Amino acid sequence: MSSPLIVQQSEFIALCDQIRDAGIVAFDTEFVSEFTYRPELSLLQFAVNGQAVAVDPYEMDDLSPWWDIMTDDDTVIVVHGGREEVRFCRHFSGKKPRKLVDLQIAEGLRSRSFPISYTALVARVLNEKAGSKETRTDWRRRPLTQQQIKYALDDVKFVLKIWKIQEKELIDLGRLDWAEAEFQRMIDEVDSEFHRENWRRVSGLHKLKPRELAIVRELFDWRDEVAQEKNQPARRILRDDLLIELARRKPATPQDLTATRDLNRKNMFKLAPEVVQRIAKAQQTPNDQLPQLMENPNTQQNQDEQVIGKLLGIALANRCAEMNVSQTLVGTSADLRHLVRYHVYKEISDERPRLMAGWRAEVCGDLLTDVLDGKISMRVADPESDHPLHFERLS
Repeated sequence: MSSPLIVQQSEFIALCDQIRDAGIVAFDTEFVSEFTYRPELSLLQFAVNGQAVAVDPYEMDDLSPWWDIMTDDDTVIVVHGGREEVRFCRHFSGKKPRKLVDLQIAEGLRSRSFPISYTALVARVLNEKAGSKETRTDWRRRPLTQQQIKYALDDVKFVLKIWKIQEKELIDLGRLDWAEAEFQRMIDEVDSEFHRENWRRVSGLHKLKPRELAIVRELFDWRDEVAQEKNQPARRILRDDLLIELARRKPATPQDLTATRDLNRKNMFKLAPEVVQRIAKAQQTPNDQLPQLMENPNTQQNQDEQVIGKLLGIALANRCAEMNVSQTLVGTSADLRHLVRYHVYKEISDERPRLMAGWRAEVCGDLLTDVLDGKISMRVADPESDHPLHFERLS
């Protein structure tokens, strides 16, 4: 390719053919998320066969040849912190990536660093310096400067070299299957965003009654419809905290609604009748169709559970240091609480605790359940070590 920036569809097709032939490619994107309903894809960057190149999506007639590659079974796509790239793939193609590698996750399975920035990862693994991210750049503006293009290409320049080193070590450690499972879990988590009840992520729901939850649900859906129509961020239409406030107050007229502080704005005067109508609709929801409050996973059942969870956290931190794997990646405080409730309090759960399944069970599953069952004692063996505790099985 004669230029590091592709602006011709024919050159883009040639690039896709080159990627297919190579079977592996580094991929990154630049986007702007502040002004539109969904982040606006503004640049695609690739590195293949030792060459880095960017593609201007605004100049392309059709990007589907790339999404077809990203969702096929033949090409390995290597990213760093690639959730947004997965979202773009899911949105534009309707499908999930098939063979995706994430350097950030891979590093957390061969060290205790997760998450780690791309710049820090390049320095650690290759002892190279990657260009600092242009975080304030409006990537929608054209023409792009040579400096912007250079910074963008730096984001893929070292990716394949890093993965080659990570892959070899993960194989040597017997952890490549751990990484593959975790790559897939990340993809599935992003994909679930397109199916789940996203209104349940609004902060403050735990203080509401079922009928108030129905109002939040109705207003959330309305806000999403308006945001898509106007191509604006949903929270610019109506903030989350105002959804909660409206559910509590239940205004019956536009005048009641706009009397609320922060709702007496010009755009809300126009939208107020629709909002009031949707609130009234939610008010008429039959009792047997009202949403119920889901248990907050951060809620402690009792003081004993809190103490046990902290004890397990200490054991988990020591084991992760011993195995040189990121504790953040292995298990969160919520994962520890789930394990305690499942194993100690016999709480019925649709899912087996994450810490007892898959590669996590290899790291700590038996250790943590044996601690809970009183089968193991714990003592300080080496205060100078980064994993000072020693676990002994009781006879």
